[in-house]
Amino acid sequence: MLVGRVGRPHGVTGAFVVERPSEDPERLAPGAKLLAAGEPVEVVEAKRVGGGRLAIRLDRQVERGTPLEVERASLPEPGPDEFYAFQLVGLEVVEEGGRPLGRVAEVLPYPANDVLELDTGAALPMVEDCILNVDLTGGRIVVAAGYADGG
Repeated sequence: MLVGRVGRPHGVTGAFVVERPSEDPERLAPGAKLLAAGEPVEVVEAKRVGGGRLAIRLDRQVERGTPLEVERASLPEPGPDEFYAFQLVGLEVVEEGGRPLGRVAEVLPYPANDVLELDTGAALPMVEDCILNVDLTGGRIVVAAGYADGG
């Protein structure tokens, strides 16, 4: 699961600004075990810099743009009615009433809310008024009428 991306360098010690950092501060705290381009790394230093941005230093150099991830197995089990964005990818999406809209191809992070991008090209906001039900076991998401084009 993606928790950030290596951004521009910060200082001369090998630290860098993390682009799109995880909202969970423990994911990028000193001692955190990550994967950088699939290789294990450890956070050795973390601090807030100008504008409140997070800068970290890893136990080895990593190229700018490299995704920083945690293994899915290390994630805590989500609570009732909670899920991780990656769990939505591949789910069938239907409009209330049963009209099929496609499958979730990607969950995109936007400033106001995440957006479900479907394999049909439709984009649906992850807001309560739109997403009526997420059934991970059944592999299906039900959305309110009027959010999909052509409705």
